[in-house]
Amino acid sequence: GKTLEMCKVIAYQDMEAEAESGPLYEVVHAQRGATVTLPCVLRAWPPHYKVKWSKVEPAELLENIILVTNGAQHKTYGQLGGRARLRRGHRNDASLTIAGVALEDEGRYRCQLVNGLEDESLSLTLTLDGVVFPYQTSQGRYRFNYFEAKQACEEQDSRLATYQQLYKAWTEGLDWCNAGWILDGTVHYPIINPREPCGGRLLVPGIRTYGAKDKQKDRFDAFCFTSPVRGQVYFIQGHLSFKEAGQACHNQGATIAKVGQLYSAWKFSQLDTCDGGWLADGSVRYPITTPRTHCGGLLDPGVRSFGFPNKEQRTYGTYCFSVK
Repeated sequence: GKTLEMCKVIAYQDMEAEAESGPLYEVVHAQRGATVTLPCVLRAWPPHYKVKWSKVEPAELLENIILVTNGAQHKTYGQLGGRARLRRGHRNDASLTIAGVALEDEGRYRCQLVNGLEDESLSLTLTLDGVVFPYQTSQGRYRFNYFEAKQACEEQDSRLATYQQLYKAWTEGLDWCNAGWILDGTVHYPIINPREPCGGRLLVPGIRTYGAKDKQKDRFDAFCFTSPVRGQVYFIQGHLSFKEAGQACHNQGATIAKVGQLYSAWKFSQLDTCDGGWLADGSVRYPITTPRTHCGGLLDPGVRSFGFPNKEQRTYGTYCFSVK
């Protein structure tokens, strides 16, 4: 039998299936900012062994070591290692606890028993609840190379989405005709309603793919992923310039909201406001959870955009973000 075994959290209705089908790979769900434990339990103690925790980074084609232990001592590595520790709930417990879960922590992890003869490892996946949104520059579409797209998402309280996140967003209704970078350096766009400008009417709905592109030279939009974080997005009514919008939020001890924060509030706090408001990137948007005729006229919920107006224009209010 395996020396290493994953603990499982299984709903009651799945217990019988689990008994029949054998062990399953673990998927651990977490909230951003929370503390999460990735379970890994030793069933025996070889005479000489190490346990190594690492994170598999598909975009970089490598594994980043987080922590190595021989039972008596352990050493952590990198930025993630600074927030990681062994749980040590009992003698055989090699589970990894991560504090302050961040967007970049999502992904596949490996717990490996190294005993010099027969190494064994088990993998699990850490997932965050979140929302994917398309993003482009104020200069229009197809202006980002890969590294610019990555930075742009990070500036808006998000990160480049994974293919799995983009696929899940497509199943939930994301329909977008512009191609965008995702985390692994490939380019895609999700289509629910096939139409001529988006690959043609004859193609079935799905994720259209351009495959891997030149990260320096090729230019597309971005698909960003964000996850709820402690705080609140709210709207201030008014006829404000961009500068006045930032000051209005500051006067209330808040900051002007980022695009990712607005999407998160729309998706997870059901923020629904029919008025356009300035955001930190200079765009004007508004979130609609209950579509109605006088609020853009579109049938589906979503975050509507007025693009990037002149920053001196005094037509809109502003969306603020407060951690209080």
